[in-house]
Amino acid sequence: MSDSAKPSVLFVCVHNAGRSQMGAAFLTRLGRGRVEVRSAGSAPAETVNPAVVEAMREVGVDISAQVPKLLTTAAVQASDVVITMGCGDACPVFPGKRYLDWKLDDPAGQGVEAVRPIRDEIERRVRELLAELGVEAGA
Repeated sequence: MSDSAKPSVLFVCVHNAGRSQMGAAFLTRLGRGRVEVRSAGSAPAETVNPAVVEAMREVGVDISAQVPKLLTTAAVQASDVVITMGCGDACPVFPGKRYLDWKLDDPAGQGVEAVRPIRDEIERRVRELLAELGVEAGA
């Protein structure tokens, strides 16, 4: 299967330091290479939220090496599905793309206890998304 045959998903939040990083990490893990995954932020932070890194580590996903990335028009154009997670009007809209707005609490400034339910909800939604894309979720 060529890369162009894979569905492509972009997760976007303001800082690309929490929700979008968790979404991308879960989709990468559960999609097992059958989905092209990107994440970005409209105003990226310098580092990924440490409480988010810890919460993901608890479920066996290491995102400590991830770096927040700036949202680009090219990233949106290259994606089939764009999932916004609280980036407001900063996300460019292109015809023919599927947009999903996942309303989730912002983990910024929160401890790991507050991040866990956000993490679990993102994992649940990623599993639903994989089913909608016709991609069997991995373990």
